[in-house]
Amino acid sequence: MNIKLSEYNEKRNFDRTTEPEGIAVNSDEQLRFVVQHHIARKNHYDFRLEWNGTLLSWAVPKGPSYNSSDKRLAIKVEDHPLEYRNFEGTIPKGEYGGGVVMLWDEGIWEPYGNVDEGLNEGVLKFNLYGVRLKGKWALIRLKAKAGDSKDNWLLLKEKDEYTKTETGISEYTTSIRTGRTMDEIEAGENDSFTKNPFSTAEVQLAKLVKTVPEGENWIYEMKYDGYRIMAFVEGNIARLITRNGNDYTKRFFTVGNSLIDFANGKSFVLDGEMTIIDATGKTDFQALQNHMKNPIGQSLTYIIFDLLALDGVDLRDRPLFERKEILEKLMKDAPKNLYYSRHVKGKGEESFIAACEAGMEGIIGKKYDSVYSGTRNGDWIKLKCDKRQEFVIGGFTLTDKKVSGISSLLLGVYENEKFVYVGRAGTGFNKRNIKELETKFKSLIKEKPPFTNPPKIRSNEKITWLEPELVAEIKYAEWTEDNQLRQASFKGLREDKNSRDVKKELQGQVSEEPMQSMESIESNIVIGGVKITSPDKVIFDDPKITKADVIRYYEKVAELMLPYVEQRILSIVRCPKGVAQTCFYKKHPGPGTKGVVTIPISNDEGESEEYFYIENMFGLLSEAQMGTLEFHTWGSRVNQLEKPDIMVFDLDPDEGMDIERVRQGVQDLKSILSELSLNSYLKTSGGKGYHVVVPIKPSVNWDRFRDFARSVVEVMEQKWPDRYTSNVRKAKRAD
Repeated sequence: MNIKLSEYNEKRNFDRTTEPEGIAVNSDEQLRFVVQHHIARKNHYDFRLEWNGTLLSWAVPKGPSYNSSDKRLAIKVEDHPLEYRNFEGTIPKGEYGGGVVMLWDEGIWEPYGNVDEGLNEGVLKFNLYGVRLKGKWALIRLKAKAGDSKDNWLLLKEKDEYTKTETGISEYTTSIRTGRTMDEIEAGENDSFTKNPFSTAEVQLAKLVKTVPEGENWIYEMKYDGYRIMAFVEGNIARLITRNGNDYTKRFFTVGNSLIDFANGKSFVLDGEMTIIDATGKTDFQALQNHMKNPIGQSLTYIIFDLLALDGVDLRDRPLFERKEILEKLMKDAPKNLYYSRHVKGKGEESFIAACEAGMEGIIGKKYDSVYSGTRNGDWIKLKCDKRQEFVIGGFTLTDKKVSGISSLLLGVYENEKFVYVGRAGTGFNKRNIKELETKFKSLIKEKPPFTNPPKIRSNEKITWLEPELVAEIKYAEWTEDNQLRQASFKGLREDKNSRDVKKELQGQVSEEPMQSMESIESNIVIGGVKITSPDKVIFDDPKITKADVIRYYEKVAELMLPYVEQRILSIVRCPKGVAQTCFYKKHPGPGTKGVVTIPISNDEGESEEYFYIENMFGLLSEAQMGTLEFHTWGSRVNQLEKPDIMVFDLDPDEGMDIERVRQGVQDLKSILSELSLNSYLKTSGGKGYHVVVPIKPSVNWDRFRDFARSVVEVMEQKWPDRYTSNVRKAKRAD
């Protein structure tokens, strides 16, 4: 008999009661709570918190109250088994606690501080994320009176946005799970809801294509960056299931709660994408992953795009347009975290360009009259602004330059049941995801490579092979001719997908439909979601480089370039007619400029002027489309304009100076910076000069920043007066 639950088991005769027998189990990452309305000898509410494999339990005679002035007596009773959170029914008379038990509320709880210390000290504070109970609460132990054997506490509502002037619980008289009243439970009446016609279903999958079908027989929706989730809702129970059959109800409990409230007795099956939407309105996959590790701080949004069943009727054989019409009406008054995915009919190319301009992942096209077959039959298609797909991790490397961590991930896909190596991802890591990967890798290490065509081991690296179970989302530039990834970057793990289902996504055409190429032979083409005018215009004569060549170059280097360019005020050089013609310098946005964000900045006279910056690859390519060849950045980011974070020393020689003297200057400057314990990096300036770049923490203003930079230059001038001058006039620096 488990010690924690010995008192619980001793009080019950399990030959008579249907209550679960007390067995302690391990708790998951997220802690559950349950409130049960219990009419026994007295009417009360049982408040239970999951901790260390059992349910800590308090009997609350008057029930919880949203009024922060109410102090509800809560009597600590014996721990209950975790399985008790599912118990609803009647305990026979004469048995301990004989009477009716209703599941009144349930959800997740988040403690503040150490729970064991709080229990010992008599102060336990926490957040509740339930259907009916939400926000900040506290349990405070009362000082024991002489002769009183009871462990008395107070259950209090702390002040927050959920506080009310009344108790706020009297309106809830039915079960959170079955919708039954106490009388119906006592009478043994069955659940009155209509059951769904099926409890599992295969999701409809989209084929990757590179062209947009013509005609009005297609509708288009945004492609969202999240987890594909099918929601089964019936009888005040919501199940959230991933595309490979995993139950994520607990992970996405806030959406589950909203679905239960929204259903209000209805039953339905929904198909959609679980997401987190950032401040710009875009779905953020990394934020979703962070939420799954720590579900506090950001709000989930379930974007719903299909309805498969409603009130016991299977709708999968109905045409898509009919399912969407019913779904739109159903969701008319849905909560904010349940979002209906709108669509447009036809206009596929315009939809794709608009999605890429908005920084979205791409679009999904669906045949207007298609049924929901649960296959990848071409009725649904997808076009991506960026090249991304899932790959399976078959190993990782560690170079001799690193003591620990990960240098790159070795990636593969399945081809005819064989696990094939397709390349490595060497970027996209941070301290947090490296730690997560290392933890998951420990149980998957194997001696031999899992690939049928394992990669060659490089001289400076160590390879650790892994069982091919973990699925990663990877962004990449392109596939090479020998079927390998180029410029692959890790974006996160995909726990919602089965590794055996991961295959190379081949871009194809939509069957039985006339096609229009996205990169047509017309004068305009599309690169990275940006419409390119005059792509054949010659920008450089020797060698001959066209405008399309330049923009494709920026598309390929965007992932490496953007960390240094994005979120910084730009001054650009444009050569719209080629470098042989007039080029001009530009620091203010023009009318109708696409892909940039404008920001007002006060000049020395106190007047406000518009400047601009870019945030993503679309902004970069939009500038290149306008003829921009050079991007010059400010030394600070837009969120801290007055605190620079990059210092650049420009060694600009006279035209006739020998390059070796310039290189000596770099070494002299680096020696001074090293004496000041500053890390510096060398960069060519584009001509014969060099830039020495020093990253710094954004902690001082521009005046102190300039004073320090000038003092370094003056030290060089004083130490080597025959070599250097701080005078910016070229006439003074001929030597």
